[in-house]
Amino acid sequence: MMTSFLMVALGGAFGASARFGLGLLLLRDGFPVAIILANVIGSFLMGIFVVWSFQKGMSHLNPLVMTGLLGGFTTFSAFSLEAYTLFERGQVSAAATYVLISVLASLLALAAGVALARGAWA
Repeated sequence: MMTSFLMVALGGAFGASARFGLGLLLLRDGFPVAIILANVIGSFLMGIFVVWSFQKGMSHLNPLVMTGLLGGFTTFSAFSLEAYTLFERGQVSAAATYVLISVLASLLALAAGVALARGAWA
C-alpha cells in the first residue's frame, strides 16, 4: 500500500511540474490555453495508457502513471478556477467556450488514445 502512495506522489510531482512548465511555455492572453492543452494531451495519453497497461499486464503502473503523472498533469481544479475567473470577469461566452472546448476535446482525445492503442496492441 505504501508503495502505491509513493508511486502516486512521484508521478504527481512530475505531472504537476510538466503542467507548470507547459503554462510557462505558452503566453497567456487571458484565455487558459495551457490548461486546455494539458487536459487534452493528458486525456489522450490516458486513453493510450489504460489500454496498454491492461493488455500488457502492466496495471501495477497505474498508480504511478494514471493517478500520479496524468492526474497531476491534468487538473479539474485549475479548469474550474479558469472557467470561474472568466465568468467572474464578465466573459461569459469565453467561459462557455472554454468549458465546451475543454470537455469535448478531452473526451475526443481520450477516445482517440484508446482507438490508437487498441489498433497498435490488438
